Amino acid sequence: MVQRIIDRFEGKIAVVEIEGGDMKDFPKSSLPKGAKVGDMLIIDGNTITISKEGTKQLRKEIDDLMDELFED
Repeated sequence: MVQRIIDRFEGKIAVVEIEGGDMKDFPKSSLPKGAKVGDMLIIDGNTITISKEGTKQLRKEIDDLMDELFED
């Protein structure tokens, strides 16, 4: 089981960040319905699910970093 993050969509392709910041293409159709950019995926063999808790934590970390960057 591994965790990955959806970086972007390019047509019918989902570009997913893997280890070391490298990217891997997945068919968009292989992702769970409703998957969005920034979602954390759990890949376990041929099964891909969205980690709602992982996505929530990741978005919080990004929001916190943005707040630090744009403090007055």
